[in-house]
Amino acid sequence: MKMTMDEAVARINALYRKQKTVGLTESEKEEQHRLRQHYLAAIRRSLKAELERIEFVDEPGDAKRGYLH
Repeated sequence: MKMTMDEAVARINALYRKQKTVGLTESEKEEQHRLRQHYLAAIRRSLKAELERIEFVDEPGDAKRGYLH
């Protein structure tokens, strides 16, 4: 089942709260790790896309697109 990002964040938070109170089973620890990795990958993709849209302008009309090039 594919989770939305909001659902993944809610599940990450729920697992965190459970970890702090009663602890997690091994399968819950694995789920928490997978969800965190998925979340971080999405954040990295979003940040990279945002940086790629930045235009640096040195002279009027001389735009240089992309931060990562």
